[in-house]
Parts: sequence; C-alpha cells; structure tokens
Amino acid sequence: MRDLWYSEKYEEDVKFSVKVTQHLYSEKTPFQQIDFFDSKTFGRFFTLDGFMMVTEKDEFIYHEMITHVAMAVNPEVKRVLIIGGGDGGTAREILRYKTIKKVDLVEIDERVVRLCQQYLPLTAAPFDHDNRLVLHFQDGLDFVQTAKNNSYDLILVDSTDPIGPGEGLFTYDFYHHCERLLSNVGILINQHESPYYESDAYEMKRSHAKIKASFPIAKVYQFHMPTYPSGHWLFGFASKKYDPIKDLKSDKWESLGLYTKYYNTKLHQGAFMLPTYVKEGLENV
Repeated sequence: MRDLWYSEKYEEDVKFSVKVTQHLYSEKTPFQQIDFFDSKTFGRFFTLDGFMMVTEKDEFIYHEMITHVAMAVNPEVKRVLIIGGGDGGTAREILRYKTIKKVDLVEIDERVVRLCQQYLPLTAAPFDHDNRLVLHFQDGLDFVQTAKNNSYDLILVDSTDPIGPGEGLFTYDFYHHCERLLSNVGILINQHESPYYESDAYEMKRSHAKIKASFPIAKVYQFHMPTYPSGHWLFGFASKKYDPIKDLKSDKWESLGLYTKYYNTKLHQGAFMLPTYVKEGLENV
C-alpha cells in the first residue's frame, strides 16, 4: 500500500509535506476546496485550496497571538469583530475573556464552519456553546461597508492569503472601513503574511502600506508557526490610540489568570523586535 502525503508548494523548488494517515473528507464549495486529514505528527488538520489552515498540534500558537496581544494592550475591550476565522479558534480565545459582551464573526463560506464543527471540535466548540457569538455568513468586505461607525473595540482579521475569497480583505477600502468601525480606543489585528519567501513578502509589504495609510499607529509583530511557509509569520497591530509596547498592561492581563501555551507578556514585547531584513522590508513600502 502506497503512503499518502499532503504536500504544499512554497516555491517552485520548495515544498512542505506531511504523511497522512487518513483523508477524512473533501468538498468543493462555491468558494473553495476544503479537505480534512489525519496525521501522526500534527493530528487532524484542514486545508483550503490546498493550503494549510489549521492543525491540532500548533493551532494554539496562531490563535493566541492573534488574540491576546490586543487584549493585553486594552483589557477593556467589549465588542469584537472577527473577519474570517471559520475554524473557531480565534473566537475560542477571545471568548475566554468574561468582559467580552459580543463577538460578530463574519465568514464567507458557511461550510468551513459546519465542517470544522464536525471534524475540528478543538477549535470549533464556541460555535455551539457561547451565546455572545453571532455568526454572519457573508463577504467580509461587504459586512464592513455597511456596518455602523464605532461599532467595535477590536477587529481581528483572521483571513486566508490575499487570493480567492480573502482577496478583498487586503484592500484600502477594507482597512478604511475597519478604521471607521472602530471606537476611538479601537485596535485592528490582521494576518500579515510572512517576510521570508518573495511572494509572501510582497503581500506583507502591500498590506502594511495600506494599513499605515489608514491608521496613526501601525506596527508588526512576529510568531513562529511550524506549519506555515518558512515558519516565520507576522500579524499587524494598528490602532487609533494605543501603542502595543508603551501601552501594554502586563499586570492587568496577568491578573486575569488566563493560561496560555505560547503567549506571555514578556514574549509580547519581544515579538515586536523584528529582524533587520523584516524591518527594512516594512520601512521601504
């Protein structure tokens, strides 16, 4: 019997492969190709259009870093908008805060949510168990264009890469509306691509240029994601008021007693200390 492997091409001469124990499910929706797999090393994982999205082994890294950095800067956040995030992991982390009053999650493809409920309960549990969470199955750009001013304290853009269904989430129009939707203490966190491979770095620079044009404070922080291209990945931090280092409220966040496997307030500060080649790439946009 031949071995089954999932492989994702990073460059023409570079790919990442995981030996699969079972290909659990495959579906082509009007938006994308969805597949779920089991593996020995990474546990269960799912892909969209052949690109790795979530694995049971390392999902906590991404979901903690997209969420807790902003909450440690402004622990008073109450109203949250998640764009994307159909696997549920980002919602799971933000809903750990008892102070959160409402979370709107906007996912273009309902099948991502429903299939993650079935195959990835590790991340998708909040969809069934928290009435603060409201699901909206529509395009994220359409949603922000029609939402009211000052509706949210925090926007988390948990998007795929800027191709296919996620393309509209990397535009000036999208970031302009995010700025409009945020309160005067609002924070935007966005999936900011990787600085390492040329195609990813190009999208990183494009995204950063648009956010800098939309917000008075625009910084970038890094984290290590083993199953994403190069393992070196970034989030953007943008705000009308708060600096992610100067306004870090370590004592307040630590007093909440939230256990995290990756994030901590010391790491928070270090995550904004970028390698020289990344700083140069961001400065030259």
